[in-house]
Amino acid sequence: MLTVSGLESGVLKPASFAVPAGTCVAVRGPSGSGKSVLLRAIADLDPNRGEVRLGERARSAMPAPEWRRLVTYVAAESGWWADVVGAHFADPARAVPLAEALGLPAEAMGWPVARLSTGERQRLALVRALVQEPAVLLLDEPSGALDAEATARLEEQLRREMARGAAIVLVTHDPAQAGRLATRVLTVEKGMVGESTLSRPGRGWPPTAAG
Repeated sequence: MLTVSGLESGVLKPASFAVPAGTCVAVRGPSGSGKSVLLRAIADLDPNRGEVRLGERARSAMPAPEWRRLVTYVAAESGWWADVVGAHFADPARAVPLAEALGLPAEAMGWPVARLSTGERQRLALVRALVQEPAVLLLDEPSGALDAEATARLEEQLRREMARGAAIVLVTHDPAQAGRLATRVLTVEKGMVGESTLSRPGRGWPPTAAG
């Protein structure tokens, strides 16, 4: 279980909530409201205060690289540091089944990064995260550039991740996607994290305190 207690930053107001293993919490709200800031604060990529725990282990008691391997953030726009896709994987062969599950061929490991479309970058960035088998996935609009078929494949893979016990925090602008994957919806407005009913995600403003 991921447990967030009093997490705050210069943008984010104190937020507290939990995400049980094997479940998905959707995060919705207007553009610029602080959704990505929330994910980056959980991953400890930006300065923040408060307590975050994975099971019984406190984030503060773990080395940052270990925390970010177990609690993995996938940005809406991923970073790439090598010319070829496969160079971003310690074992490209291990990544192939995941890439294929997301609708990409095995040959994608040999593609130049420069030729990737936005949607291909999104899916391959997710593969980079999934090969580590993280306990928590922090996903920022992972299907924002995908068509319906690719989105369906991605959602099915996320269900498989939950089936193995992963917890997911999913930023999405799509209420239907939240309804398909999540058991709970958090809303963010002006840095304040609250809660909305799953049947009407994105509504219920102003948000109330989430616990």
